[in-house]
Amino acid sequence: MKILSIVGTRPQFIKAAMVSKKLREKGIKEVLIHTGQHYDLNMSDVFFKELNLPKADYYLGIGSGTHGEQTGKMLLEIEKALLEQKPNIVLVYGDTNTTLAGALATAKLHIPVAHVEAGLRSYNKKMPEEINRVITDHCSDILFCPTEAAVENLKQEGITNTANNIPHSLPLVVNVGDVMYDAALFSGDKAKRESNILKDMNLESKAYVLATVHRAENTDNPARLMEIFEGLDEVARDIPVILPLHPRTRKKLGDIKFSTSNVKLISPLGYLDMVMLEKNARLIVTDSGGIQKEAFFHKVPCVTLRDETEWVELVEAGVNVLVGADKGKIMQGIGRMIEKEIDGNLAVYGRGDAGKKVVEILTSWHR
Repeated sequence: MKILSIVGTRPQFIKAAMVSKKLREKGIKEVLIHTGQHYDLNMSDVFFKELNLPKADYYLGIGSGTHGEQTGKMLLEIEKALLEQKPNIVLVYGDTNTTLAGALATAKLHIPVAHVEAGLRSYNKKMPEEINRVITDHCSDILFCPTEAAVENLKQEGITNTANNIPHSLPLVVNVGDVMYDAALFSGDKAKRESNILKDMNLESKAYVLATVHRAENTDNPARLMEIFEGLDEVARDIPVILPLHPRTRKKLGDIKFSTSNVKLISPLGYLDMVMLEKNARLIVTDSGGIQKEAFFHKVPCVTLRDETEWVELVEAGVNVLVGADKGKIMQGIGRMIEKEIDGNLAVYGRGDAGKKVVEILTSWHR
């Protein structure tokens, strides 16, 4: 069996590393395509190194651009690689333009598509990620869901085959748990051993807030971006706020001529340094889907700078609160969550063996 995996962004590197490790243990040949959607060194190369992810067989170097331009270029180049490699199955991850391009190119060549992190829904079609994940799911033959809620979302859209006997008819829907939980278990001790970020930044554990802002709904809306940074700037008067700045966010801040005097802006971080900052933060403030979960896995309360989330179980459990991009709600949410204790025992994300289950199912299905 030959599996071709398609990645392009930080969250995909993390997820793919957990599956790739299990593929190598089984002796299964994997061909890896990196589209180049995240091309900054600290958002790409360092992740491959720290996660022990094999060097990409294809680096497409697509980089930034409009959604149509980026996706179209990826489609063209991914199709060439697929025709050359002729894989048995193609693995795509998450909800980015890389995910969509990979799924579309593969499906049109009648090669089976397996989607890791299938079934998530925010029900906000203004988010490009929502469009990507819905179309990818409906192109996919095997849908690896992280939670039962994701399985239920697919059932509502008519994708319902959850039979246990393999081989069987497609599409196949399976709750394997969350590969990001696998990654959290893998990275926690490794970060403690190898990262010096707290010492280098002179930070004390549980004495700072970690923030990230990168999602288009926030960065591309000047009013929302201003509200977010004004709120963070106010909070930073009382407790240090550390914000690794995404390249797109840095550009947009320059466009609106906003200069924060209190928030400490730093360059994008490698995986282990970011994990170390997450584990030791008193609170995480983010608009990232993945970091919402990483906060929970590391037992840190979270405030989410969005109006909705695909990870509804975290909000329902009271470990995450949605505040949108309103300055007052941001400050209120931080004040409410900053002293909250998290036990981290929400079992809906599985047992940390999602990567193993993905490979077992792919192997059984191929036979």
